[in-house]
Amino acid sequence: MNANSIGKLFTLTTFGESHGKAIGGVIDGCPSKLHINMDAIEAELLRRATGQGNNASQRKESDKVQFLSGIHEGVTLGTPIAFMVCNEDARPQDYDALKDIYRPSHADYTYQAKYGIRDRRGGGRASARTTLPIVVAGAIAKQLLAQHGIEVHSSYSISGDLEEARKAGDTLGGCVYGSITNVPVGLGEPMFDKFQADLAKAMFCIPAVKGFEYGDGFAAAGMKGSESNDEFVCRQGRIHTLTNHSGGIQGGITNGEEVRFRVAFKPIPSLCMEQQTVNSKGEPVSICIEGRHDVCAVPRAAVIVEALAAMTTLEHLLRCQAYR
Repeated sequence: MNANSIGKLFTLTTFGESHGKAIGGVIDGCPSKLHINMDAIEAELLRRATGQGNNASQRKESDKVQFLSGIHEGVTLGTPIAFMVCNEDARPQDYDALKDIYRPSHADYTYQAKYGIRDRRGGGRASARTTLPIVVAGAIAKQLLAQHGIEVHSSYSISGDLEEARKAGDTLGGCVYGSITNVPVGLGEPMFDKFQADLAKAMFCIPAVKGFEYGDGFAAAGMKGSESNDEFVCRQGRIHTLTNHSGGIQGGITNGEEVRFRVAFKPIPSLCMEQQTVNSKGEPVSICIEGRHDVCAVPRAAVIVEALAAMTTLEHLLRCQAYR
């Protein structure tokens, strides 16, 4: 199945595995004549990079992007933008002992069941390294959105003490809080391509994501209508809401207020402690996963959340422009 692409007008198709030769993607639908800020792309990739501190994976990758097409003299041509990043510090031998073992809460068993074969090297296609092309495409999307004054930001929280979890061989979860500002009124379709629906789908494409909400989210279920309604006012000739319980989206369409959302990440399942599981024969085995793993995905995942939010917003902005 062709399920490696996201977006209809601004489309990203990705390729590669965690410990393969390279990771990369093709961006189709990027408008022409955009002057690409390569430093901005590198800065975004640095936010996602491994090897930063004791609590992050110690895999050492330079993550230098090679653009193969679609950009000439730093300017987009309007043609497909193909790019790749070589995997320089892959250690597939680290996973030889896991060839016939299904790691708890990993994609080992489901991939084997679905395809009859799996890439055990760092999880292959299920690895968080496959998010690198998203960051590249998101960095370009941000530059396009900046032309319209639209900005995407994030912050995050972690569920415990990173150092304590690392010393115990354990991991932690947390949340990323996203914000899209200066969003125009009218982005999103009223039924199956609602803005929040596409935003949620994009977030759930990130490994380890377990929950998504926008505005008051689940808290709204415990509120009265008089508490959750956003009353309209007119200020300086523009219609606004006094509050933003809706998170900037009503009826699936942006209302011009800040789009606010939250993404929940589970703890990384690679634990440096003994766990019980089974092998491919169904026999019980004990494992202790060693190697280079983050204690928590959230600090490095924030830029991925921003990237997908930027791509979703750009997708709907381009649709809106196409209608006019």
